[in-house]
Amino acid sequence: SFELLFTTLSITDHVHYGTFNKLCEGIINEGGDVRKLVENMIIPDEEKKSAEISRVIRAKILLIDEVDVFFNKEFYGSCYSPAATLSHHTITNLIDYIWKNKALNLTLDEVKKSNEYEECCKILKEWSLLLDEAIKDMLNDIQTFESHGYQVSNDKIGYKEQDTICYNVRYGYKTLFAYYYEHEQNKISDESFRKNIFMSFQIGNFSYAEVPKNFCCIMGVSGTLKTLSEPEKEVVEKDYHVSKNTYMPSLFGDNKLIFAEKKDILIVEECDYFTTLKKEIDDRLIGTNPATKRSVLVFFESKKQLMEFYDSSNFLVMKENAVMMDEEKICQEKEALIKRATTSGYVGLFTRAFGRGTDFISRDEIVAANGGIHVIQTFLSEELSEEMQIRGRTARQGTSGSYSLVLCEKPLERFLITKTEIESARKAGNFYPLLHAKRSEFFKLQYAESKKYVEYAANEHKLGEELIAALKRDDVDTVKKMLCERNKGAEQKKLSRTIVLMDGTGSMDHLLQKAKNAVCTMFERISTILKENGESPNSFEMQFVVYRNYNAPEDMILQTSTWESKPENLRNFMESIEANYGWGNEAIEIGLAHVNREVEKEKGSVSQVILIGDAAANTKPEVFSKRKDSKQYKFGEDYWKNTKLFSIPSYYEDELARLKERNIPVHAFYIEQRAQQNFMQIANVSSGRCEKLDINSNKGSDQLTDLVSVEVLKNAGGANGGVLVNAYNAKFSKSYTNT
Repeated sequence: SFELLFTTLSITDHVHYGTFNKLCEGIINEGGDVRKLVENMIIPDEEKKSAEISRVIRAKILLIDEVDVFFNKEFYGSCYSPAATLSHHTITNLIDYIWKNKALNLTLDEVKKSNEYEECCKILKEWSLLLDEAIKDMLNDIQTFESHGYQVSNDKIGYKEQDTICYNVRYGYKTLFAYYYEHEQNKISDESFRKNIFMSFQIGNFSYAEVPKNFCCIMGVSGTLKTLSEPEKEVVEKDYHVSKNTYMPSLFGDNKLIFAEKKDILIVEECDYFTTLKKEIDDRLIGTNPATKRSVLVFFESKKQLMEFYDSSNFLVMKENAVMMDEEKICQEKEALIKRATTSGYVGLFTRAFGRGTDFISRDEIVAANGGIHVIQTFLSEELSEEMQIRGRTARQGTSGSYSLVLCEKPLERFLITKTEIESARKAGNFYPLLHAKRSEFFKLQYAESKKYVEYAANEHKLGEELIAALKRDDVDTVKKMLCERNKGAEQKKLSRTIVLMDGTGSMDHLLQKAKNAVCTMFERISTILKENGESPNSFEMQFVVYRNYNAPEDMILQTSTWESKPENLRNFMESIEANYGWGNEAIEIGLAHVNREVEKEKGSVSQVILIGDAAANTKPEVFSKRKDSKQYKFGEDYWKNTKLFSIPSYYEDELARLKERNIPVHAFYIEQRAQQNFMQIANVSSGRCEKLDINSNKGSDQLTDLVSVEVLKNAGGANGGVLVNAYNAKFSKSYTNT
């Protein structure tokens, strides 16, 4: 649309179009790829160096489509974290040496006596300190790589993230040694194996939220400006200096969307959901003229939910006149598929991404004469702006259209909407005030958490910029010091290893979000106190574990991170976790059984457990009945009997007794009163601590940070634990922390 204008002004070559994240990465690297700059400083390559093009950095103007993109989770509160990779035959030989001698539990000093280490130092020269930190991490990760949950497919090591396998994530050197192991099993080709042998160093964390501040001017268009919350408006105005707003009426006159709040929202139980959704589609295909049909577009929260409905018996008769699209299917056929979906009698199934910015304009006169396109949204949006965008896929450019919400009760738990509240709203004849009030409160708390992380990330961003500045002025000493500090290796002697065991069911969204955003602060504070008290700052590890219930499949009832002495990988793990499932009392026994398995692998491998949840553990009869009754969710006892980890039922009392024998305390923090009695029992039996965690309040994140940090320090300090806790309280703690 703007091509003629850009050509006339002779600026076409200076206009770049792309996603916000790609744009940010381009700006961070505009003085040269920071990874290459670091790599060339450590192992100089004159040929590559001369190939680096010096770029003129111009003043920049940012044009955005939809202002609420600023607050997308992938942008606001996220970071670009580039890593430098070093490949050289001497590095390969050193890693080979460590791999071949993995059974010897080598120490850093023993590695340093090897010929392979000496040859490596000749290449890396004055960077041997950085090499030592990498070796510490290798020696740590080689002992635990087998137990971290990777998958081998497409000749690569990948990690499950919600509905997909992600191949561009690496968990330290655990991923490297997984390549070694799977190559020996002939599951990874020689070519893929060779490509993945390298040392890597994290350069920094660059906050996406900081990058727009580099533009001298920000302008944009948006149909959802009025739906921004007050905190969002404040960020747009104060942080990004967008102060002038122009509201323009539509060229097409008044909007003709039909949405009657009182009758166009359905909320049903899980067992009736697909039947209700199918009936709503059937009913909405019939418009003002019963003899002809409209088109219906259905938007799902995820590909998984879309596919479950598409593959269900309920949708079978509709498949002949159906169009299905998710983000992975964005292809050349996109326009043709969208055109077909808006044709009379057709049903289009789409993931939520298509609810923003995709033009569903029907040229079908039958649809237009019959009330236009009908849109069904199958999930409650966290932000009103997204809901408005999805509504806006119909009644476009002066045409008619309608919209309805068909919601399942269970997922509404994440908004802390109770069954009692739903029934009260049903009796009142209007769900929308309840849904909007709860959604607004949920977003307010989630936004506050993201903002805290944005503030933390702003400091990280500043450090990253300082490193880039040092690289550009060729200040080797400063770069070396900053890289060594950021890439501190794990200590062989661990003072404390803590498993944080969290309820990951539907009502736990706030806990999962706060754990994700607080983990970096936890590690930073614990390391600071250890260092100030003469201990190694990297002498503790944590593992995050999420448990659910028997209505979840085998790979979702228990999800575990790797053991980590660095917070970034734990944050990445939490990014992949969604609050889901849940069935009354929850499967805490599954989590405790995991702890016992970890201890059985290596004595002393777990120091303590921190349990956080809002429901009690399943009783013995409940474990028996839920395994059996999970048949309604396509599982059942026969399913569980054939699983790798859960073939034999486990009971929380039995698992707790084993932990007591091993002197492993379970500190139990309950979120709801209904869990108090059971959590107190768990803590008392194992000599742990029990306390209420008000995770759903605006102080929940701070309380979570303090509770975990204090227990780790108390455990790491041993006899000196009280001194470390007092030091922590004096430096960081608020009045609500008890010790």
